[in-house]
Amino acid sequence: MTIPMFPAGESPGPDFVNLLRKVGLDPLPQWAGHGASTQETPHGTTVVALRYVDGVVMAGDRRVTMQNTIANRKQDKVFQVDKFSAVSIAGAAGPAQEMVRLFQTQVDYYEKIQGHSLSLEGKANSLAQMVRSNMGAGMQFNLWVVPIFAGYDTRRNVGRIFTYDITGSRTEETDFDTSGSGGRDARTTIKLGWREGMGRDDAVELAVQSLYEAADEDTATGGPDVVRGIYPMVSVITADGYRLVEEDEVADRFRAIIERKSAEGHRP
Repeated sequence: MTIPMFPAGESPGPDFVNLLRKVGLDPLPQWAGHGASTQETPHGTTVVALRYVDGVVMAGDRRVTMQNTIANRKQDKVFQVDKFSAVSIAGAAGPAQEMVRLFQTQVDYYEKIQGHSLSLEGKANSLAQMVRSNMGAGMQFNLWVVPIFAGYDTRRNVGRIFTYDITGSRTEETDFDTSGSGGRDARTTIKLGWREGMGRDDAVELAVQSLYEAADEDTATGGPDVVRGIYPMVSVITADGYRLVEEDEVADRFRAIIERKSAEGHRP
């Protein structure tokens, strides 16, 4: 495949999505003719993000459902975008994964062309355009994708969280946010436990607790699967970059919650 050449003044520059359009490719599939429908399409929930003193914690359960059945028990919903940012997804699984891959490529392409990374706000704006481009699939087939984008802003030295509605409208959240069918219950838990200046361990614990409570109320949200050894995915983003929290640590935290609930007279 040869490198495409463009006349002066028509170059797409560092915009990979625009480059695809100029060579006649659709950056996001429109899913027309794919038989897509609400009944046949796997959907994923629930994801959360919260700010703490050193950065941001992002987490998501692993369950994907299709109507009243479990389509996947071990689906990743938190994805590293680059060294200092990540995106979590809730909604139609197929379009969400396509959007994440395109977003990762867009950010990487910009850095290669420009020689420096895109700002955190620039990445947030780029993702907003992709969410907006998915409106056709959302309105026609109910294939909505509602991501949360977060990262460590190396210019401001602080963690930041951006959320989106189905039209691609972007909002920066000051402290925390959630998305997905279990988002309401997860948000309530975080709202009750979040505090300014909290440390890494407390923030991870709160994210884990929020997903446990969401799974307890929402059938589409997967809780800890002790038998299969499947636990929600948790990551942290700080000045040192993106890091996935070890699964052993996540498992230990869930086991502690279950033991505490049992001691209080509850049953998992």
